[in-house]
Amino acid sequence: MSTYLKFAGLGALACLVVSCEIPTSHARKKTPTAYGNHISNVRTTAYTHSERGGRHNAIGKSLSSQNHVSAAADWSHFPLGTRFQIVGTQDRYIIDDYGGALVGTNTIDLYKISRREVRLWGVRRVDIDILEWGSKQQSLKVLAPRRKNRLVRRMIAGIEANKS
Repeated sequence: MSTYLKFAGLGALACLVVSCEIPTSHARKKTPTAYGNHISNVRTTAYTHSERGGRHNAIGKSLSSQNHVSAAADWSHFPLGTRFQIVGTQDRYIIDDYGGALVGTNTIDLYKISRREVRLWGVRRVDIDILEWGSKQQSLKVLAPRRKNRLVRRMIAGIEANKS
């Protein structure tokens, strides 16, 4: 009888532990949350100059890999000129580009100097600290002449909806 009680107790304990565990698929499904100048769980990807966009950003300057490295995003989420740092690193970026695949997402595409670095980065979720928010006005100024593009129109609508 005591062996039976031990197995029953262990079984009950195992059920309790399993019911309290959060499945990893649910644990990863966090949405970016802003806490002042800190944003958690931002999805990041990487791109380089040898891809379709070429060596220049959306404002016509060369993609940078110096002090503040170039990054692309949906400007209605991260306006042109937004400067940020990846938490736990010295990596600082500036949003000076955008990409069609980024429109409507909270993804930031980080500039890397080679395809190898792009592959090594892959897709990562990181926390970022906003060092300085960019300008919605400047974003609209750059986007206005490109209004014929459907994705640019979506970004403009998003900026105008969030003009507070």
